[in-house]
Amino acid sequence: MFTLAQLTSFVTVAEELHFTRAAERLNMTQPPLSRQIQLLENELGVQLLDRTNRTVRLTPAGRAFLVEARRILRQSEHATLAVRRVATGEAGAIAVGFTAASAYSALGDLLKTARAALPGVEIVLQELVTRDQLKALSEGSLDLGLIRPSAAGADLATRAAVREGLLAALPAEHPKAAAHGPVRIEDLEGEDFLMYSPIEARYFHELLISVFRAAHVRPVFTQYLAQVHSILNLVNGGWGIALVPEAAARTRYGGIVFRQLALPDPQPVELNFVWRKNNDNPALDALLRHL
Repeated sequence: MFTLAQLTSFVTVAEELHFTRAAERLNMTQPPLSRQIQLLENELGVQLLDRTNRTVRLTPAGRAFLVEARRILRQSEHATLAVRRVATGEAGAIAVGFTAASAYSALGDLLKTARAALPGVEIVLQELVTRDQLKALSEGSLDLGLIRPSAAGADLATRAAVREGLLAALPAEHPKAAAHGPVRIEDLEGEDFLMYSPIEARYFHELLISVFRAAHVRPVFTQYLAQVHSILNLVNGGWGIALVPEAAARTRYGGIVFRQLALPDPQPVELNFVWRKNNDNPALDALLRHL
């Protein structure tokens, strides 16, 4: 089988049509250059060059092979560059998990950063609740997660991504929707309330339970849902009120009014980046440096 060195020697001679100039261009002497051409011709079983003491010309087979030789060398160069870019994190793919609520805030910033700093890296997105993201991270099917604070394993590293407040989301026809000023937590006493699932949305569930308990408020939980967008759809349909992270106000629901929430002891909603400590994906390391 011919080698890349033989192809390079042939292409250079074909371009120069002069062995001495070709040898100088390749920083070698003429005898080993001639030997490379001979080995290539022997491997192919055809004569590529007509050479005399005065001239060097391509044979018909040589002209045809020159096209292929250049193509193979270009492909080899592209493959080498691609591998190097993957090794340095400039190319490749990163599997990113995100919760529905994070799509309103941190996810957009992450994608903008990746597009600007690492245009050669493909971001593969998966919408998963925090529990499922932790499982996927440990199994290696996710590189990076956007999750709510949780009991992450010792094999995972975390970094704060977003801290934001809570808003009251009310149906537009609700009496409190037209009032001025923040909604007091005490105003939720006895209200039909759309609550987060204690399993699929454990972080939000426990956060709101602690808020209600501290204020001695008892809303009427009518539905338990896992995703913020599902809760907002029901608020929009007039099924009750809800507390959602501030970023959710970026959604456009004609039937929802978002109001500030007055809390005696405000507790911010947190969102974290999380990844496996022994993840060897160079693209992930490159992205983390830019976040």
